[in-house]
Amino acid sequence: MPPTNAKRKKERRFDSPEQEAYLGLWRTFDRLRELEDGLFAAWDITNQQYNVLRLLEAAHPEALATQSVLRRLVSRAPDATRILDKLAERNWIRRERSPDDRRVYRLGITEAGLAVLKEMVGPLRACHERQLGHLAPAKLKELIALLQAARAPHEPDDSPWK
Repeated sequence: MPPTNAKRKKERRFDSPEQEAYLGLWRTFDRLRELEDGLFAAWDITNQQYNVLRLLEAAHPEALATQSVLRRLVSRAPDATRILDKLAERNWIRRERSPDDRRVYRLGITEAGLAVLKEMVGPLRACHERQLGHLAPAKLKELIALLQAARAPHEPDDSPWK
């Protein structure tokens, strides 16, 4: 006879409360990310590409230095060049050399990039509702505060996530 859910839950062992919390975060991220990945697949876009577009939308009509955009991403992007190449190929972003320093590229969002973000607003809001809408507003605030406290000592001083 297979073990019940309660029995399986009881069998889980962790080396420490920190490990249990970390693995809980990881599992939660995996479950929530699966819903988001399904949404992004409809536009053939990754979460990091979407993040770049949102950052550029916030700066629009200004362009941002590439490094400035990469520092603001939600998660690190070791394949940043490929991410930016794909967005540029779709004409969702534009790259321009800085007139002050030819080594620096500046990124801006195009009208096509703005249009795709506009298309995604409603479906993404519905996705976030499916992900976390079951939590009461007070619980969401508490969760946000706990996540901020957990990552605070690991954020760089200039992080916009502090």
